[in-house]
Amino acid sequence: MAPFQPTAGQVMCKHRDNDTGRSGVRFGVGRPGGGIFTWRLGAATLAPRGVVQHCPFFPSPPPHPFSTTGMPQMHEIQALLSHGISLPSVLTLATQANGTGVEESPDVFTLVIHMLTYLTGGLGIFLLGMKHMSEGLQAVAGASLRRMISAVTNNRLMAAGVGTTVTCIVQSSSITTVMVVGFVNSGLMSLTQAIGVIMGANIGTTITGWILVLKVGKYGLPILGVAAFVYLFARKDRWKYSAGAVMGIGMIFFGLELMKQGVGIIEEIEQFKKAFEMFAATSYIGVLKCAMLGCFLTLLVQSSSATLGITIALASTGVIDFPTAAALVLGENIGTTITAILASIGTTTNAKRAAYFHVLFNITGVFWITLLFQPYIWLIGEVREVLAIFLPAFGGEDPTASIALTHSGFNIANTLLFLPFVGFFASFLMRMLPDRGIKEKPHLTSLDVRMLETPVLGVEQSRTEVLRMGTGVNKMLTWIGEAVTSSEIEEDKIQTIFNREEVLDKIQHEIMEFMTDMLSGNVPHAISEESREQVRLADEYESISDVLVSILKSHLRVRQADLAFSAEQDKRLRHVHDEVAKYVSMVTDAYAKRNKGIITKAHTHGRAINHLVRETRHWHLDTLSDAKCDPLVSMCFTGILQSYRHIKDHALNIAETVAGEK
Repeated sequence: MAPFQPTAGQVMCKHRDNDTGRSGVRFGVGRPGGGIFTWRLGAATLAPRGVVQHCPFFPSPPPHPFSTTGMPQMHEIQALLSHGISLPSVLTLATQANGTGVEESPDVFTLVIHMLTYLTGGLGIFLLGMKHMSEGLQAVAGASLRRMISAVTNNRLMAAGVGTTVTCIVQSSSITTVMVVGFVNSGLMSLTQAIGVIMGANIGTTITGWILVLKVGKYGLPILGVAAFVYLFARKDRWKYSAGAVMGIGMIFFGLELMKQGVGIIEEIEQFKKAFEMFAATSYIGVLKCAMLGCFLTLLVQSSSATLGITIALASTGVIDFPTAAALVLGENIGTTITAILASIGTTTNAKRAAYFHVLFNITGVFWITLLFQPYIWLIGEVREVLAIFLPAFGGEDPTASIALTHSGFNIANTLLFLPFVGFFASFLMRMLPDRGIKEKPHLTSLDVRMLETPVLGVEQSRTEVLRMGTGVNKMLTWIGEAVTSSEIEEDKIQTIFNREEVLDKIQHEIMEFMTDMLSGNVPHAISEESREQVRLADEYESISDVLVSILKSHLRVRQADLAFSAEQDKRLRHVHDEVAKYVSMVTDAYAKRNKGIITKAHTHGRAINHLVRETRHWHLDTLSDAKCDPLVSMCFTGILQSYRHIKDHALNIAETVAGEK
């Protein structure tokens, strides 16, 4: 409808009453030279409820005073007009009664500044709320979250369920996919498992829309305020982080309300209204344009949840209709895949396959749903009408519930469509990205800096790297045991042992850096303690690898001097080596299984190794008086014995850390 244009001196009145906070009555007077001189009459300019103000312009007090301290309703203004009171008189009455002047409508530049202020502030508070809610939920559900990650199997439904639950807790499918890429890169998750988790992550990310369906926007600030006091003064971690999660929810709703106010201003800016009219999902080309815009916005802000919040704000204020909002949401699914692609840079081929599946999964899904876009939108409307019978939140004109249904319905349908073909897509990605000719050795690219935003997942990922160190030490013990019993030590095996020691040095260094960055942030006490334990364990494993290299060097020193240990010396050293290897393997296995009861067995077995080393040393000293032994051989023999005892001490430190005694 074309706006009413008053002539010179003619008075117009426009009533506004919406949820954006700019409710009021707008008065306008036609300028002599054309155009309109307007004023906005807001709630602050009205007289208190029930009070009738006398004014020289009125022959008598108006019979129908404004009924509330809110905005005058149109029927009230009509009643005043029917009483013979002119609109300028109403304006003057309100002005004189409260001592306020009239305000000229702001120009386009001012409106744009106001819009950007509300949008940027609201978006910032929205994202900060997402962060607080995620951190709080992670801290409260930390143990359960980690158990779910370790429970991922080749069962497709189980993997998808884990991906959905983890993403609901961390509030970001990007973080989940980065974690999956890291796990595949470190060899701890297969490609098939990763595909299942990624599909589930796409369902989990839709939880943001359902949170926003709760019509508690006006309570965002009270929720934020009450939760903030609990967060600041709570002493127990569980209370503190639970309040942090609730505080995050309050910030999400408050931020969304601010964004609604910002985007609502678009209605008053003709240029912006025309720009948005270019993106309307009225045709297939229009749907694709909207999807591309949603993809671009998500690439820009690096958060599909934030883009979803903006989309809901635009739709709730009437700037865009529901079909356009639905098309934007579909594009946001594609934009969020960029994070996994960036995380896969420099990783193994298998990790790249997992990241590329995320892209393939979302692009294919958006392609087929856009072909059925109009029937899908109709179906969403029908489903909402049925749900509205049982759930009041689905009633009314607010499109938030429809947008949440669209987002969840698409991702659930896409997952169900892809689940039967997990094996096919895994084979397809293997053909598209074949293995390299050389064996790839995964390094610590799995410890992505993005995981610092989710300490619960970050500490679990670093734990897998500590376990890798334990596995590496066990391999070094096996290789040294094989090397010293053969007549000649193979050069390749020697180089392998030295290389493995350098790898363990690097792993320990990167774990230290990762943990230092993590501990510098706001992490729960339990996560902080485990992080420090992992630093100690990494140091112990690295020390064991150093000692093992020194043992190998002692053997090489003897052989390079054209000397050799006697048969009995070889036998006794082998016996000590086997006992120490069993001890280290036992302790590492206890850490993998989180077996705190290992300490008793570790002390008993450790004392037995100490006794064995002392007995072997006494035997060696006794043989020195009976038989001639080269000084170099004697020195290396006792040095190796002492080294094995040091390895036992380091392994005992690991057992004590696992048991919580250090």
